[in-house]
Amino acid sequence: MQRKLFKSAALLLTLTGVSILTAYKSFTENPGPLYSPVEAKDIKLPAGFSASILASDLGATRHMVVGKNGDMYVKLSKLKDGKGIYLLRDTNGDGAIDEQKLFGEYPGTGIAIKNGYLYSSSNKGVFRYKLNEKEEIIDFDKPEQIVEGLVDKGRDNAKPIALDNKGNIYVTVGSYSDNCRETGSGKGMSPCTILDSAGGIWKFKADQAGQQFSDGKRFATGVKNAVGIDWDNKTDALYVTVHGRGKFDDMYPQYYTPKQSAELPAETLYRLKEGDDAGWPYIYYDHFQNKKMLAPEYGGDGKKTAGEKAINPLVGFPAHLGPNALLFYSGNMFPAKYKNGAFVAFHSQSAELKKGYLVAFVPFVNGKAGKWEIFADNFAGTDLVNPTGPIQHRPCGLAQGPDGALYVTDDLNGTIFKIAYKK
Repeated sequence: MQRKLFKSAALLLTLTGVSILTAYKSFTENPGPLYSPVEAKDIKLPAGFSASILASDLGATRHMVVGKNGDMYVKLSKLKDGKGIYLLRDTNGDGAIDEQKLFGEYPGTGIAIKNGYLYSSSNKGVFRYKLNEKEEIIDFDKPEQIVEGLVDKGRDNAKPIALDNKGNIYVTVGSYSDNCRETGSGKGMSPCTILDSAGGIWKFKADQAGQQFSDGKRFATGVKNAVGIDWDNKTDALYVTVHGRGKFDDMYPQYYTPKQSAELPAETLYRLKEGDDAGWPYIYYDHFQNKKMLAPEYGGDGKKTAGEKAINPLVGFPAHLGPNALLFYSGNMFPAKYKNGAFVAFHSQSAELKKGYLVAFVPFVNGKAGKWEIFADNFAGTDLVNPTGPIQHRPCGLAQGPDGALYVTDDLNGTIFKIAYKK
């Protein structure tokens, strides 16, 4: 018996480099799914909805897209085995992932499918992969780079993407400065020269290889860091969710208490059109007063309003929730109230709400946003008021499946959730 065991282990090491005998047996003698779906009992959802975990321990899973054939593409912000994109596949329709492939030799956040191509971003540019008629990638090893030279200074450097129906791709270039202060000072740079290359949304051609940063057009400015971005086909417009700036009380304790600093400014949802200015860093949005306020770096005191020429957000969410994904729902699985509304994945928590790590829903009626609500809660897996353990999951990406199910990625533990509905 012992000789047999050593023999199997040696063969296992030779073939796979993995030293677990059970894994070897499962692969050779009893082929089965790589991941079996498990009910996600801790996720709190409205009546009729259920959540399952499709996969876990994938790495730093960021944004995600699901093809018409059900293939799941997940972007990684850190390379895994030298690769930055997962292809996950359920080949027999039983709900379990039984095939996976890693490809793409660059980390990043953005990923989307449009007009026969898979688009994917690094922190400096955008690539695309040609798909065949079954919406499968033709060549994993030779993507076409369509945009390069985007600024990457290590902070807020994700490049989320969205595509319209006229051959354009929109790329977030987040600000690497939280508030555009002069070095070693609490004073704001005037003008904020960072806006020349960051803190906005840039537009490029979706089908042209080798575009440099200078070939793009700044579509909207004053957008500090829009990690959530989506093109809504119903209203034919671009929408973004924007991370608000950080502390006020470090340099301006005479105007802001630590509590105010923890609860301001709002995270925001905007509808953008070409030429719009959302006002960063000169202003911020106060969701308690429902006003655009002058930033203290530019003479504000928590009472002065400003930004008459800056656009208003559609929604102001509580501060520091970290809206990391935006998805307009067009499926038919969910109840009618969700159709054409927007889901938002929140990556952090709010001191004001004592809640976080959740997926929210914003209803839209005739293009107008209604009052937001919590849709999927408790990804944290612990009471955020009195935590008894570490945070378990941080929602980061959203995707809609061909059947209308909603997928949620978690970049803390590399988990893929699927949310479905039955009457």
